[in-house]
Amino acid sequence: MAFLEGGKGREPMNEFTLEQLETIIAERGRSADAASWTAKLFSAGIEKASQKLGEEAVETVIAAVGGDREALIGESADLLYHWLVVLALSGVSLSDVLSELERRTKQSGVAEKAGRERSGRP
Repeated sequence: MAFLEGGKGREPMNEFTLEQLETIIAERGRSADAASWTAKLFSAGIEKASQKLGEEAVETVIAAVGGDREALIGESADLLYHWLVVLALSGVSLSDVLSELERRTKQSGVAEKAGRERSGRP
């Protein structure tokens, strides 16, 4: 990933996790490294990071609808990265999101969605 600076010369990771990416984003976001895209996004704030997340989401959909597997892989990586940046800037951890997903799996998707609609959540 081009935006994950410093990867040159390292062995490829066989089991890279979103938790590892979350940690890298937090570290680089707090840095003052002018060459770091992550630091620039953190500095620009939640509005810019959210805009980038939206752009990546659209690009991911376009790749999926177009049946372009390689573009879908690349855009999905961009989407996950920018999503984690937005979460970090918002003070929400990946663990928080995974806990919510776990809670939702304890009931059927139809029942879970109906409960959200009754409570006014999207």
